[in-house]
Amino acid sequence: MTLTQTENDNHHPRPANSELHLTHPKYRADIDGLRAVAVLAVVGFHAFPNWVKGGLVGVDIFFVISGFLISTIIFDSLERNSFSFLEFYSRRIRRIFPALLLVLIASFSFGWFWLFADEYKQLGKHIAAGAGFVSNFVLWNEIGYFDITADTKPLLHLWSLGIEEQFYIVWPLLLWAAWKTRVNLLTITLLVAIVSFALNINGIGKDAVATFYSPQTRFWELLAGSTLAWITLYKQTTFFKVKHRLYQWIGVVVYAQASEANGKMLRNVQSVFGVLLIGISFLVVTKGKSFPGWWAVLPTLGAVLIISAGTHAWANRTLLSNRALVWFGLISYPLYLWHWPLLSFARIVGNQSPSLEIRIVTVGISILLAWLTYRLIEKPVRFRLQGKSRTVILASLMVMIGCIGYISYDRGGLPFRMKSESEFLYYFENERPEMRYFQKINMFTLWKHECAFFDLDKYRAGKLVGVTDSKPREALASSCFERNLTYDKAVLLWGDSNAQALSSGLQKNLPSNWQLLQIATSGCSPKLNSNTPSTTSQCKQSNYFAIKTISDIKPDVVVVVQGEGQSTKSFQDIANHLKTLGVKRVILLGPVPHWKSDLPKLLLRSHNYMPRRIVDGLRTDILELNSILARELKSDSSQKFANVIDTFCNTDGCLTYFGDDAKSGITTWDYGHLTPLASDFLSKRLLVNLIVDNE
Repeated sequence: MTLTQTENDNHHPRPANSELHLTHPKYRADIDGLRAVAVLAVVGFHAFPNWVKGGLVGVDIFFVISGFLISTIIFDSLERNSFSFLEFYSRRIRRIFPALLLVLIASFSFGWFWLFADEYKQLGKHIAAGAGFVSNFVLWNEIGYFDITADTKPLLHLWSLGIEEQFYIVWPLLLWAAWKTRVNLLTITLLVAIVSFALNINGIGKDAVATFYSPQTRFWELLAGSTLAWITLYKQTTFFKVKHRLYQWIGVVVYAQASEANGKMLRNVQSVFGVLLIGISFLVVTKGKSFPGWWAVLPTLGAVLIISAGTHAWANRTLLSNRALVWFGLISYPLYLWHWPLLSFARIVGNQSPSLEIRIVTVGISILLAWLTYRLIEKPVRFRLQGKSRTVILASLMVMIGCIGYISYDRGGLPFRMKSESEFLYYFENERPEMRYFQKINMFTLWKHECAFFDLDKYRAGKLVGVTDSKPREALASSCFERNLTYDKAVLLWGDSNAQALSSGLQKNLPSNWQLLQIATSGCSPKLNSNTPSTTSQCKQSNYFAIKTISDIKPDVVVVVQGEGQSTKSFQDIANHLKTLGVKRVILLGPVPHWKSDLPKLLLRSHNYMPRRIVDGLRTDILELNSILARELKSDSSQKFANVIDTFCNTDGCLTYFGDDAKSGITTWDYGHLTPLASDFLSKRLLVNLIVDNE
């Protein structure tokens, strides 16, 4: 996001020989204060998420500010017939590129020494996307079950910068075309804003990720600022009657005599109400909400009310215009750019979420770097360097760093930087035959397999077996959920990708008279939430089909598997329901050991591949969850709890590899999905005995 000041900051002198043609709004300290509130909220949300749970709405506040300031410049310049595309985009380049270039170069340089090839490859892609202002599209397409955690993407925050720059490209062109054809600019602004908001509301329930990252579903927030800009410039008296009635109403409510109400009181109420809306959004808009959707109205409307109240409103004058907030507002753009890469690299280097002390220090360093960037980079480039050559130089440098990022991505993350580590990871990911088989099964085959429900297009086309009751099962001879009567017994795996990881071990170790069946979809926990087929949710479809199949074929044993999110109640409810369907034994699989980072990288960054059991790096919340499940879930002849953690762990820690070294026998290929060796180990030590017990 560009936490951009207007280009006419009145505390910076304009060069005497300036040939600028664009007009600019008067500098407002309260808007810098509002920027400070927004950026501090975002930084707080990223660094201290348990304290600033709703800080993500700071981005929406920035969108309103940017829409207001940019549209003020465009509207007024068009009115004066002084608008210049060349000057507009040159100013955008001089405002945005210097700090962004510095952060991209710093991230690339730090990553050179610390990131493994796959991590550096992704960083290269994100640098190229950031330089091209398409980060929101790239990140949108990366979302998936096997995608790495957001904490390890140092340039994740550039998604909002991409949306703003896409607005800066599209909006001036649209306004200019409307102006030339004598179309009312307010009509265009409101029409586009309404369409964008409608797409946002319509999309949030269908594809929340796309709605979050798509420019067409976020432009309405910038256009809220644009609408305010138009009203501020041209129609101050348009709503005179409405304002007069508000004055009277305020007089009746607040004063003994209505005549005492005036415009000043209305502005004060406006600004205070705006502050309250933003404060409420900080409290109620959390990660669990479907955002943006309707929730984004709170910070957006709050920002509009504050800006429209003007510089003399009480909250704007006393709260937002104080020197501390104005200072943070001035450095808000570089602070936003710096804080997330530093937090992300701290997470990567430490192999876990940084401690509170490290996060506090990291935020302090971010503020220092932001101030230095503002004083030594931004101000000289924007206000001291002369000539059009600076714009050309900045644009050329951005193209260059974008190309360097793409080359790093295209060449696999430049693995020669860390030769021994890269060889280890490459061998682990590509060379071992069993790993190739495992990855093929889990990451490609099963996602397209008839046993999984990952491809919703197949549902809509009616091509996936089991989608509807009218065609319940066809061509099931080779299906992994068709009961084969040549086997005496059948066990069905129901779950997510963790169930997929178990299949190779069970297939290898089950007695010959047992058939292994499977319905498992990556990212989809077993739930009793689907009584009908679904063409919009692969998880609901997978769970519906699992329950229906179990009811139809009545396997002797069902193994219920999910990676996270288990609870005693959900597990027990599933077990009770399956028993009513005729299942003789239900095995509830506890969580596997979860690592705070991918296990191969965790071992590599420890500079010691040899510890067979380790404690550092384990997720303690998963260990605590397992203890609760083991203690509270009942166990009898019809129901068993499979304690996976007890199988892999003891007082010395949890197993990291089998055999002589990690290269030949690591237990998980990421943070918690078992390798075929570990699946074989778990099947022999625990699962097969539970399945065939008292056969």
